[in-house]
Amino acid sequence: MLSLVTGASSGIGLQYATQLARDYHSDILLVSNQQAELQQVAEQLHNDFGVQTIPHYADLSLPTAAEDLFDYCKQNSLQVDVLINNAGVFFFNPYCETSMKRIDLMLQLHVVTVAKLCRLFGEDMASRTENISGCKHKGYILNMSSMSAWMAMPGIQTYNATKAFIYNFSKSLWYELKPKGVGITVMTPGAVDTALFGLSPYWRRVAVNLTVSIPPQKLVKRALKKMFTGKKADMPGVINHLVTPLLKHTPDWLVFLAIKYIGQFQK
Repeated sequence: MLSLVTGASSGIGLQYATQLARDYHSDILLVSNQQAELQQVAEQLHNDFGVQTIPHYADLSLPTAAEDLFDYCKQNSLQVDVLINNAGVFFFNPYCETSMKRIDLMLQLHVVTVAKLCRLFGEDMASRTENISGCKHKGYILNMSSMSAWMAMPGIQTYNATKAFIYNFSKSLWYELKPKGVGITVMTPGAVDTALFGLSPYWRRVAVNLTVSIPPQKLVKRALKKMFTGKKADMPGVINHLVTPLLKHTPDWLVFLAIKYIGQFQK
């Protein structure tokens, strides 16, 4: 089995690559724009778990990134059995003060590249005549959305919107791919204890202790289990399930209050 993990050199992506290699004995195609870290991770996973690791440096925010990655796999006879669309960025900024370059980066990375990778690898998986050895599917795709898909929060308006796209896109695609033997799962975690959100170490510890934030190891273990059992969508955390319906009806005064104070929790 070969698993392709985007954003595999750090954070949640590194956890996906590690657990797939360690717990599922999968070979790993690691894709990242952090070239030095990528090579180190590939060597470490190979040495630790004895699986084949293939580091592939790529900027997935480029318009043709998905096509280039798919072509790379075809040219090197790499049959991807598991696709983990994990690569992402986050920033908190008023929209009209955000550079066009950063807006384009997020839209390309979260929307265009994810949609294209699902199209290319989804079709390739569906065209196979046999299932993965020991599995009931011909292939699996896992997309990372966020609980923020239900939030109307100024400052992360582009992030929220792209995560809402991933969520609805993935659930719709599940119905199309399931009859063809391809599983697709979308994860919608709340806060994850990584450096992505720019929280200080203190507030990261507080969030984990309050179970508002989930450690990446725990998230990934759950996500892979849900993916391999064919789950359509999953949101970890009881608190998140309780809070999500309220997010759709957040009063305006509370939103403005959040905008006023959120900056103090960041570095």
